[in-house]
Amino acid sequence: MRKHNGMRPQDIVILLAIISYGKKDWLMKDLAISLYISQSEVSESLHRSQVAGLIDYNKHRVNRNALYEFLEFGLAYVFPVQPGQVASGMPTAHSHPAFKNKIISEQFYVWPEPGGSVRGFAVEPLYNKQAKAVKENSELYKLLAMVDVLRVGNRREIKFAKDILAKSILHESSPEHHQN
Repeated sequence: MRKHNGMRPQDIVILLAIISYGKKDWLMKDLAISLYISQSEVSESLHRSQVAGLIDYNKHRVNRNALYEFLEFGLAYVFPVQPGQVASGMPTAHSHPAFKNKIISEQFYVWPEPGGSVRGFAVEPLYNKQAKAVKENSELYKLLAMVDVLRVGNRREIKFAKDILAKSILHESSPEHHQN
């Protein structure tokens, strides 16, 4: 039996990608291609998530309650982030286009990206190809932006993010994988 050496940030992205697919069937190679991660990394990630109880023994169905609980109570402690200097990039956290009118804030956050369209405080993404991957999956983009609110937001913003994540994660009828 392989040893579990703790969760890695990309494990959260992979689990949220599976949720973003809704009821659409997927294979490991689909995750690898869409997330720009090797199949072996996806396999190792699913193994870590299975040992942690975040995905079933077949490594195909996310344990949504456990994942939500981890995001709600553990994410900010396990994968903390301190916003960096102002950079060009892709909007994240409450700066995401779908949420920027629902959370009024003087702070603007981005995942740094060469040639990024907006400027804001840099938030290190959970893995380095995240901005590229979400350009092809708008649902995953929304989920990861809300995860970033849990990492950088204040109480009011975090409550908003938890509500959005609860609706998206805890309900089996999540939207189908949307292409931009």
